[in-house]
Order: sequence, then C-alpha cells, then structure tokens
Amino acid sequence: MGGISIWQLLIVALIVILLFGTKKLRSLGGDLGGAVKGFKNAMTPEDENKSLDDKEKEQTAATSQQAAEKQPETESKDKQA
Repeated sequence: MGGISIWQLLIVALIVILLFGTKKLRSLGGDLGGAVKGFKNAMTPEDENKSLDDKEKEQTAATSQQAAEKQPETESKDKQA
C-alpha cells in the first residue's frame, strides 16, 4: 500500500525509453559513469591514485598484447578461407 510496484516501474521505464530513445539514454549512462569514475578518482588519496594508474597501465598493456597475439591468428584464418 502506497509503494511502487514492479509494473509501475516498468511502465515508467517504457515511457522514458519512448521519450528519449536508446541512444540518448546510452550516452547519458556513459556520461554518468564517467562522472562517477572521476569523482572516485578525485576522492582517493594520491598514493592510491598512483597504484591505480599503474594497475590500469598494466591492464592496458596486457590487453594490447592479447590483441596483438590474436591478430596473426585472424589473418591466417582469412588466408585459409
């Protein structure tokens, strides 16, 4: 009594999607996520920021290395076809 049911939430969500469209909502979500990430980075002490930056660099290097390893496999598959 007095609460919002799941059906009412679904109807409101459907109306919002129809009004704004999925592209606008997707960009809004990305902007909101970036703002939250920036806020978290600003709130952490400098020592933790350095360690977080190091971890991000390691992850980026690992990802690029994995992509470089997968690229020759894709090229060889294209040549076989």
